[in-house]
Amino acid sequence: MIPSIALESAVLVLGIFLLLLESFSKSDNKSWMAHAAIWVLTALIGFSFFVDPSSGNAFYSVDKSAHFFKIIALLSTIVVLVMSLEYRPILEKYIPGSAPGTGLGEFYSLPVFICAGLMFMASAVDFLLIFVSLELVTISFYILVAYMRRQSTSLEAGVKYLILGALSTGFLVYGITWIFGLTGETNLGAIAHALQTKNISQAPLLFGIMLILISLGFKVAAAPFQLWVPDVYQGAPTPITAFLSVGSKAAGFIVLMRVIEPFLAVPAISNKVIAILAVMAALSLLYGNLTALPQDNLKRLLAYSSIAHAGYLLVAVASVSAVKSTLGSAGVAVAFYLAGYLIMTLLSFMVMIVVAKHSRGDDIMHFNGLGKRSPFLAFAMLAAMLSLAGVPFTVGFIGKFLVFAAAVKAGKFALAGIGIVTVAAGFYYYLRVVAAMYWHEPGDETKITIAPLTKLVVTVLTIAIFLFGIFPQPILDVLQQEPYVPEVKVAAH
Repeated sequence: MIPSIALESAVLVLGIFLLLLESFSKSDNKSWMAHAAIWVLTALIGFSFFVDPSSGNAFYSVDKSAHFFKIIALLSTIVVLVMSLEYRPILEKYIPGSAPGTGLGEFYSLPVFICAGLMFMASAVDFLLIFVSLELVTISFYILVAYMRRQSTSLEAGVKYLILGALSTGFLVYGITWIFGLTGETNLGAIAHALQTKNISQAPLLFGIMLILISLGFKVAAAPFQLWVPDVYQGAPTPITAFLSVGSKAAGFIVLMRVIEPFLAVPAISNKVIAILAVMAALSLLYGNLTALPQDNLKRLLAYSSIAHAGYLLVAVASVSAVKSTLGSAGVAVAFYLAGYLIMTLLSFMVMIVVAKHSRGDDIMHFNGLGKRSPFLAFAMLAAMLSLAGVPFTVGFIGKFLVFAAAVKAGKFALAGIGIVTVAAGFYYYLRVVAAMYWHEPGDETKITIAPLTKLVVTVLTIAIFLFGIFPQPILDVLQQEPYVPEVKVAAH
């Protein structure tokens, strides 16, 4: 058995090692760095099953949910690195350098640091560790979003993300400071104990919680804190857009679930927090789905779609209550939905990168006739779009079913109703992509070639969509072995 923190440490060492090798490498082709990172991260997934469950501490939790989300972080990073290899010709075009490939080493290394930050966030049960790991992720994203320095849209996206990201960090720090001032604690378990034993004024406590919710709302791309999403998603390099969409969202939601748990034991505060989350869920569902309807650019469409999916996840989070059984079912819904969202979103962006490289664009029109140019890619994108829309026998359908079941169980019938109605809007804009692939004539008859590693990843993701859509029980069994939000240890007083 190995201590859990050894996994994150290994990922950090890998990132530093890659940067050092890149500094001394004389080769212009830095693809070997991405391949090395892919195989090491794959090996770490195997090692993760030998983690010592007693290796946690007051800052760091080792539980089923943390382990599950660490695997999500590792898988996301692996697929993003494969995308980066496919995206290399575009990166070389827009990154200034004396030779082709200059600067790509850092582009392959920074996702590894993001992975380490996401893994730390999965286990963090103290605001100090949450903040440090969140900043490791966010600062790396600041660099990667604006990485294509010769493209104005990438620079614009980087500036917008930097300014709004710094603002959200300010809200987080201020909220943590406010709660620390009221409770004298930063550990979530100790905060829960203080709320139950001390006479703390509710108004300032609620103010501190709202500041933290504002910051986390930005991180998970939930309305009304979503204004940065369309421009940043469209301007950033496509692999980084995919990483923002899945990795950042997964980490943000596990932190959100952990953070709100101590406050659920205070009924007056709990009701207000749940009400705020319900409003955010409804706004995200309506805004994300309705604004996606007229979009012609696929990256921008998936950006608005990401807001909508944050809404579905918030429906489950808003269905959490102090009743342990409800907490467990809502947590399982969030975890399963995030796992499914990872599969179908990464598949969408993977296909988009390959098609855009051959069609020189990522508008929906560039997918016209894809069924003739590449039946393999067209079927993969069909599977991704059907799953995102929530068609039965796909993982997306099971995810939405679990979310709505949790909402009905918690008595959130209005949220469930809004969610079900907005699913219809999703059918429209997702199936527009399917119509372009199979019903429109191709503008270019050139056949699309696919690299072997890319083909392998696309195949695995496509199979996973239907496999877990028909047989979801393996994932559910893992998630239901214990509640999604663990009991945090209370510090002795």
